[in-house]
Amino acid sequence: MNLIENNTTEFKQVLTENIEREIVAFLNSKDGGDIYIGIDDSGIVIGLKDVDKIQLQLSQRTANNISPSTLGLFDIIVKVEDNKQYIHLNVTSGMEKPYYLNKYGMSPKGCLIRVGSGVQQMNTAMIEDLFSKRTRNSLSKIVSPKRNLTFQQLQIYYQGKGLLLNEKFPQSLELLTDDGKYNYIGYLLSDDNGVSIKVAKYAGTDKVDLIENEEYGYCSLINSINKVLTKMEIENKTLTKITSKARIDKKLVDPIALRETILNAFVHNLYSSEFFPLVEIFSDRFVITSYGGLVSGLSEDDFFECRSMCRNRELMRVFKDVGLVEQLGSGMSRILKVYDRNIFKITPNFLVVTFMFEGSINSTVSDTVSDTVSDTVCDTVCDTVSDTVSDTVSDTVSDTVNYNVNQKQMIVFNLLKSNESITKKEISAQSGIPMATLSRIISKLKAKHLIDREGSDKSGIWIIK
Repeated sequence: MNLIENNTTEFKQVLTENIEREIVAFLNSKDGGDIYIGIDDSGIVIGLKDVDKIQLQLSQRTANNISPSTLGLFDIIVKVEDNKQYIHLNVTSGMEKPYYLNKYGMSPKGCLIRVGSGVQQMNTAMIEDLFSKRTRNSLSKIVSPKRNLTFQQLQIYYQGKGLLLNEKFPQSLELLTDDGKYNYIGYLLSDDNGVSIKVAKYAGTDKVDLIENEEYGYCSLINSINKVLTKMEIENKTLTKITSKARIDKKLVDPIALRETILNAFVHNLYSSEFFPLVEIFSDRFVITSYGGLVSGLSEDDFFECRSMCRNRELMRVFKDVGLVEQLGSGMSRILKVYDRNIFKITPNFLVVTFMFEGSINSTVSDTVSDTVSDTVCDTVCDTVSDTVSDTVSDTVSDTVNYNVNQKQMIVFNLLKSNESITKKEISAQSGIPMATLSRIISKLKAKHLIDREGSDKSGIWIIK
């Protein structure tokens, strides 16, 4: 394993009866920590039997035996070494300290903290100090500005990942306040809200000449994120250089780092301030800004060491469910693998990330084709292109932009399956997928013999094969 037990690492050979003690201690610690189950004290993997059962037990015991809620504060990851399975439980430092064992309450016996490689009880003074600083104005406690919320878009994204939201999902995803009203998390994820995510594009290197000012909002935050990600995939063009030995293709900005930065801006933004993430496109750089600065209790050193603290743990849970985020802290690791920390500017109120474009490369694609593809894709994403876009341009766009086709195909398939009479316009409205893109997806589903159309476009029905 090349790891030793210390203040952030704990080994367990089996799932113990007191595992909740270790989890509470990491939740209350500044850095969080990692618990490895199926590994002995010397770091040798001995493996586990019935890993699925252990995963379920961990989830249930953490949810039922620890307070406040740990939703979105831990990951359970199954790993394999030498054909032996073990579990990595990644626990982030919580925002609502002190966390405690329910059976002992908020007492020294119930409130624990990691010290070195062991666990110690907190004293009464420490418990009272942490409780007085506890984040009380969390999004889960703020009542939604709107009462009658719907979540059709959110349900579509869950269906796209093979998950179903039953009638109790507002409770299970913590979208309700203590008195049963929808909270601000529910408002952000609902089909209709007042959240506006702006993507501004300028002609030069300053903010003088604004040439685009798009708003991707007023819908489920998940839908807005996917629209912004698709827009930035388009703007992050591929430049080509022909050398004597090979053809070199390179994006303006590393696409993985760009994606992770945008997702981090959305999941860690301080929404209670009613300031929302901003994406700006200049001729020489991309700039992503989120409001709120670093999470309280997280230093710059912690931040650059990829320590994770969730400002909006409920959003983190949903992001993970729909496949936008893999595991806690992984996004920063991917960014810093490619870029130096100087791309970040951290102030008390803002976190700004600037991606300067790679050096100029002589493109082998003619200016006419390049401009046509870029303009057509932008128009398509913004829902302003007609269905009569030429096949040649559509094929070029499809080959140039890395759309998440499988997920979009699943979303469209589920909508057709649930309503055989649904129109393309209704599909586009419910899924957020532009009409031109939708037509290509339907063609692909037909080519795979998954669907067919019987009757006219107006009065016909969809056939699920």
